[in-house]
Amino acid sequence: MAFLLAGYLLALKTNNSRKERFAPYKKQYIAHRGLYDRGDRPENSMAAYKAAVEAGYGIEMDVQLTKDGRAVLLHDKNLKRMTRIDRDLFECTYEELQKMPLGSSKETIPLFEDVLKLVNGRVPLIIEIKPHGNVVNTCCEAARLLKDYPGEYCVESFHPLAMMWYRLHYPQVLRGQLASDFFREDTKVSLPVAVISSNLLTNILVDPDFVAYNHLYADQFSFKLCRALYHPVCVGYTFKNFADLRREAETFDVEIFDGFVPYKEGEML
Repeated sequence: MAFLLAGYLLALKTNNSRKERFAPYKKQYIAHRGLYDRGDRPENSMAAYKAAVEAGYGIEMDVQLTKDGRAVLLHDKNLKRMTRIDRDLFECTYEELQKMPLGSSKETIPLFEDVLKLVNGRVPLIIEIKPHGNVVNTCCEAARLLKDYPGEYCVESFHPLAMMWYRLHYPQVLRGQLASDFFREDTKVSLPVAVISSNLLTNILVDPDFVAYNHLYADQFSFKLCRALYHPVCVGYTFKNFADLRREAETFDVEIFDGFVPYKEGEML
């Protein structure tokens, strides 16, 4: 029993040697999928990213690959919610995606490299590596495009293999383990995945510089224990109102918001 307990506690361990590098992220809120709206600035669009940069917010974005290996930014595996086309993104070429407007806008799914040129280091980025398709190929292409990026960025993923890949090949890049309490979240995952992910049991493999956890489940036992024992940098996602964002300020070092414009330095932007 003592051996199992020791193994469990060791599995939660994080890398705290680079905390000072998170200073840029603590100075500003992070706009989830850009500063988007339901009209001309849909989520993960060039317009949403441009608006976030102009407002001075950091940006969280989702990277995955097209059929022809282009890194693009979209959250969902399937295109139906955002384009009304019922196909998986990795089954489509980039050229095909350009014929699919996002929502009711004229925006289309952007290339990752074009967004990097747009931001150009003006605000910090949190880049989520999506598990759809071949996650190693996604890591390789994202790392290639980020190699000479002039600004602050970090990577994160629910898929521990993605962060293990970064740990092995690009250990200098800040990496984080994304997680949630999948026993309470309305997401269908297998029991082993729910147990392992919810309880941060892959930290021992990822050695994450930060833990990004669903703020709705900040009371989850393993997350609380990880914080108490190892004091990691904690990123909270995704805050839907200012009251929750401020209430959780002591739990999370970095806060990702969505669907509203938070106060910044006492003023509404």
